[in-house]
Amino acid sequence: MFKGSFVALITPFKDTMVDEPSFRSLVEWQIEQGTEGLVPCGTTGESPTLSHAEHMRVTELCIEVARGKVPVIAGTGSNSTEEAIQLTCHAKDAGADAALVVTPYYNKPTQEGLYLHYKAVHDAAGLPILIYNIPGRSIVDMSVETMAQLARLPNVIGVKDATSDLARPIETRMAIGPEFCQMSGEDATVVPFLAGGGHGCISVTANIAPRMCADLHKAWRERDLDTVMELQDTLMPVHLAMFCEASPAPVKYAAALLRKCLPELRLPLCEISDASKAQVKAALTGAGLL
Repeated sequence: MFKGSFVALITPFKDTMVDEPSFRSLVEWQIEQGTEGLVPCGTTGESPTLSHAEHMRVTELCIEVARGKVPVIAGTGSNSTEEAIQLTCHAKDAGADAALVVTPYYNKPTQEGLYLHYKAVHDAAGLPILIYNIPGRSIVDMSVETMAQLARLPNVIGVKDATSDLARPIETRMAIGPEFCQMSGEDATVVPFLAGGGHGCISVTANIAPRMCADLHKAWRERDLDTVMELQDTLMPVHLAMFCEASPAPVKYAAALLRKCLPELRLPLCEISDASKAQVKAALTGAGLL
């Protein structure tokens, strides 16, 4: 089972192209800092604006640099079932440990459509799958009942829950069982999510504060609640700053402040405002990251 601090990796760009040296360095740094798993080509990786070739290349690079030191969960979701199948099959062939498959955005499928979409990817790819439930971006919300139905499939092993509903991990655990891997997709609520039965977090903040994020999860497993609460309070302004505008624009600016990559984004995302830059700088300074 996956657990602890996983990072939803940004995809660095330079002159509109994927900046492979910066991406390699970022992955190496994450592993050195104690991050327990890597997630390329998700929302934070700007997957909607990556070409298929770029998407596959970034996944391959991540697996290559990780060299089996930590697991890689490749983002392979799409609102096209056929495209999701292709990307998931590629991730399996490339050596990913699992796939993160987002609920189909824009199409607004029914619960039955969601079930059939995931079953089709499951049956075609043969790779462990985490459901990525993020209604704020995809509009649809997978019900606990549909998730429990999917969990009966052998390779549907967990969920990245970005609903911000803190009753959800409890309901999911009761409906499916404690062996179903529950990873938070919301940095700011990670501690109550863990308290509700969650196993870890796929984090935006870990791009810029990997050691503190990893230490929080380690302290949680050791039941060192004083350290957990201290780290939660230190990191909270950073969590909030990372979503002061549409992600990953703030975290890319933060990563640029740390000299990890350029702040370059792909339209329709654009550079954050001066007020947001000031908030990000203040949060990083307050957390001792700058």
